[in-house]
Amino acid sequence: MTDLVERLVPDELWVLFQRVVPPTEVRRPQGGGRRRASDRETLAAIIFEATSGCSWRQLPPVFGPAWPAVYRRFALCSWARVWARPHRVVLDELGIRGKLDWSRCAIATSVSGRQKGPLTGPNPTDRGKSGSKIHLITDRNGLPLSLGISGANMHDSLGLEPLVRGIPPIRSRRGPRRRRPAKLHADKGYDYDHLRRWLRKRGILHRIARKDIESSTRLGRHRWVVKRTVSWLAGCRRLHRRYERKAEHFLAFIGVASALIGCRRLIR
Repeated sequence: MTDLVERLVPDELWVLFQRVVPPTEVRRPQGGGRRRASDRETLAAIIFEATSGCSWRQLPPVFGPAWPAVYRRFALCSWARVWARPHRVVLDELGIRGKLDWSRCAIATSVSGRQKGPLTGPNPTDRGKSGSKIHLITDRNGLPLSLGISGANMHDSLGLEPLVRGIPPIRSRRGPRRRRPAKLHADKGYDYDHLRRWLRKRGILHRIARKDIESSTRLGRHRWVVKRTVSWLAGCRRLHRRYERKAEHFLAFIGVASALIGCRRLIR
């Protein structure tokens, strides 16, 4: 049990996670009952759930028989937006160590299937099947900076402004916090003049491919990093298909996956 928990939740991630989640009492004050799983064991169960893609009922017995308690704590943290905090703490630590490159960022989307629920819509590229779309912005190294979800029928261009605004103020090795990239790369789905004007107004250089002018084969020179990040997110099998009815639960799993990506860069 200890080896599995330490493998799923390395010490670096656990130290950062303790900054944003207050400790809880493992023992019941009135005594009796079953032993409550610690915060680290609960976090390990949630990470196992995200990476393996199994249902809550299929959690291995090593995490304890009381899987409803793990799901309850996950749902409560989702309502309180707790799962966005570890990702932001990881970004701050990456910024302090100088592992974030703001010189060139990229934006992309990925579609996840789902039958019903909020923030879903007919996917025009999959015969109108219902699904959700994941929007993300990464730095030059492919580390996710800003995340969001929408219906699969939402146009990619509508997610650019919310994503750029959603980049949190991240600490840096020297100087004040930073939240604006120097340049943003995007594909032809963002080829609109009002988006270019909006980026220039915020002091961000844009490199957006133009429809019927530039070849799509040349877009991968600087955008392959964000496509690689999409494949990293796909490593969490829970994101292949949206099983969560509530949008905040699905967004919480995306935040967990992004925190794991940043933590792996810290461990290197």
